[in-house]
Amino acid sequence: MQEELAGMEAKLEKVASWLKKTFGDQPIPPYEADARTVDILYELAECNESRDGDVRLLIEDMKQKAEEYESDGTYLQDLLTESLNLSFSNMSKGSTSYLNTLVDTALALETKDTSLASFIPAINDLTSELDAADSKNKEMELELSTLRKKLTSALVLEKRLQDDLKKTEELLVVEKAKADNRTQNMKFLKDKVEDFKFRIKAAEEQLSLCGMDASLTHESLVNLSENLAELKKQAVPLKKKLESYLDLTPSPSLARVKIEEAKRELEALEAEVSAKVDMTALSVPLSTKRHFS
Repeated sequence: MQEELAGMEAKLEKVASWLKKTFGDQPIPPYEADARTVDILYELAECNESRDGDVRLLIEDMKQKAEEYESDGTYLQDLLTESLNLSFSNMSKGSTSYLNTLVDTALALETKDTSLASFIPAINDLTSELDAADSKNKEMELELSTLRKKLTSALVLEKRLQDDLKKTEELLVVEKAKADNRTQNMKFLKDKVEDFKFRIKAAEEQLSLCGMDASLTHESLVNLSENLAELKKQAVPLKKKLESYLDLTPSPSLARVKIEEAKRELEALEAEVSAKVDMTALSVPLSTKRHFS
């Protein structure tokens, strides 16, 4: 138990020191000093110290490399000055420009120095990257050309669909107008049918009040007309049959008598139908007749 308390106190001291170092003059935010919070803050402090150590080592390494580069530069400068009597002060403008270009090239190629052994691999790598980039650009150009063709086809199809849609909408407007007109005509015809039904019913009631015979109604007359047409139809083969008998020599007078009787029966039937139709027309008073619009 004492060891746990001692460990907790040590963690609290380290956490407090780390927080104070982190926030500096700013106030430290309040936190609960329980075991879980202290452990989390302790781990953060450990990670932060480890990262700070890595950063310090990296800084020291960079300083050391800078010192080495500076020493190498001084050595080379002294070597050029002593061996070739060259210095930046007495170099020509062109030489200075070439030297700066050489340095810029080394920086661009990210070589460790300006030697030919460093430039050649860097240039080869750059050439390989350039060839890969050219190949990639060709592939992208091919894909772009394909996409342009597809886009053109899609735009043409879209234009065609828009034209078809416009024509369809115009056709729908025309068809809707026709449908509305047909609906209005249908309503008008329905109203007329109802009006005719009412008028027919009123006329039938008026005729019934006038004592008209049921056999003189329109329906009865229609039935009589149909019966008459049927009789005429049946009389046609009989007439043909009678005509064939007219040419016979035995008893021609008897055949003529039969023909005359059939004619009289047919004329009597037609006269009866005509009389009933005339009677129907005369039995309807003028005041009860209605004008239909």
